[in-house]
Amino acid sequence: MLGGPEIIIIILAVVVLLFGAKKIPEFARNLGRAQAEFKRGKLIVEKEIRDANYEEEDESTSGKKPKSSKKKSKSKIIKTAKNLGIDTEGKSEEELKKEIAEHLE
Repeated sequence: MLGGPEIIIIILAVVVLLFGAKKIPEFARNLGRAQAEFKRGKLIVEKEIRDANYEEEDESTSGKKPKSSKKKSKSKIIKTAKNLGIDTEGKSEEELKKEIAEHLE
């Protein structure tokens, strides 16, 4: 029977045979760039969610806030959801926040 290390070696050998040794560093760079872009996007979305939550907490602790601030918060959440490909029609802010969080996991 083959163990984990042997299977990895076989997969790496097949990759080298299919793509050649010169292409592997290029693939690794592209993979690293894609991973960095994903992390950057995730951080942006998380920041937008934190900002929206902070605005809600601020509103609940300090009394009333101008309606424009609440609209800005909801528009940020809607914009984030649309950027992630989430349908926003007829959904509350809380539902959108949950779907955004699920999408990020």
